[in-house]
Amino acid sequence: MAKKNKRAVQSAPGSSVPAPRVEFNPDYSMVKKDLKRIGALAGFFIIVLVTLSFFLK
Repeated sequence: MAKKNKRAVQSAPGSSVPAPRVEFNPDYSMVKKDLKRIGALAGFFIIVLVTLSFFLK
């Protein structure tokens, strides 16, 4: 897996006020859930196709 990098927002050049540090922390829990669902559906349909191939021959 990729390493989690902390990104900081940099202030504009010439600015005397430092920009606040903002941490980039995405949440991929919904993406993982969707990928598991897609994988389960794909597996199910492959099993159905293999089963149908035995009956149709």
